[in-house]
Amino acid sequence: MGGRVPLARNGPPSTARDMKFLDQARIHIKAGDGGHGCLSFRREKYVEFGGPDGGDGGRGGDVWAECVDNLNTLIDYRYRQHFKAGRGGHGEGRNRTGAKGRDVVLKVPPGTQILTEDMETVIADLTTPGERVLLARGGNGGFGNAHFKSATNQAPRRTNPGLPGEEATLWLRLKLIADAGLVGLPNAGKSTFLAAVSAARPKIAAYPFTTLHPNLGVVAVSGRDFVLADIPGLIEGAHEGAGIGDRFLGHVERCRVLLHLVDGTEEDPAGAWRIVRGELAAYGGGLADKPEIVALTKCDALAEADIEAKARALEAVTGTAPLRLSAVSGAGVAQALHRLADAITAAKARERQEAAPGPREEVGWRP
Repeated sequence: MGGRVPLARNGPPSTARDMKFLDQARIHIKAGDGGHGCLSFRREKYVEFGGPDGGDGGRGGDVWAECVDNLNTLIDYRYRQHFKAGRGGHGEGRNRTGAKGRDVVLKVPPGTQILTEDMETVIADLTTPGERVLLARGGNGGFGNAHFKSATNQAPRRTNPGLPGEEATLWLRLKLIADAGLVGLPNAGKSTFLAAVSAARPKIAAYPFTTLHPNLGVVAVSGRDFVLADIPGLIEGAHEGAGIGDRFLGHVERCRVLLHLVDGTEEDPAGAWRIVRGELAAYGGGLADKPEIVALTKCDALAEADIEAKARALEAVTGTAPLRLSAVSGAGVAQALHRLADAITAAKARERQEAAPGPREEVGWRP
């Protein structure tokens, strides 16, 4: 028979595991309008002069943003960009005020910045779960005619309409909150290292730009846990938009320490280190001042003489002896994790010291 062969089904279209990373989204928000005031007069048997009894309109709903701890991407805002709060209920007779409009709460992951439409003014930076910020306020409800009653105007026929709610176009920008970040040129072994030390399973292949979005993994070493982020590879000119690394440099801003991986199979490992350091310095944001641990990777693919020569070349430009590791064989991995854990512990101690209140200067004060 010459009929077409039916195509086999491949199961469900997608699962949560296939969800893509999204760190930037443009949204439009609209708070609810206020309800209108009511024009009404009391009508009751045996009451000759009932008077006005029109109630006020209800207030429109607000638009809030709330930081929650079970999200790590802005993928929810890829397919829905418009959010509108509920309108306030209209006033009714018998002095009944309209109901308040329904609020809208945008749930975002920790590390989300909310910016104006020009992407320059930061409205809020939500880093702690439970933080909330008001993005758009609902309009006030209008007055009913009972509000305008006076000694000289005992039967007013005046009401107010509800005020419109605030409206805005905003940008959401996510900067991952990780304790340590992996940086380096493409194919330096960052994803392989992350997969070896955590339960994360990033895509790994033998071609540049395998990693197209940051990956997170939780690392446990000597009873200490920390979050490690694999940042997509940088190339020369990344801070000006070359490659894909410039988009993800913002995620490094949250890291307390950087593990700079240099491919041991590179002809010029010192030059590779300079390229990445130059991009970090050109981007700004204090990236160049962060503590850095340098490691020579893929040592399992090198002869001992080559490892020594390239390690000396790296030490000449960095000023410190680099770690020598192989994520495939596991050599040097434990040492790198202990160094990262120690640097994170020291950074947290500095942060606590800086956050502690200083000594009081009042005259005569004693602890």
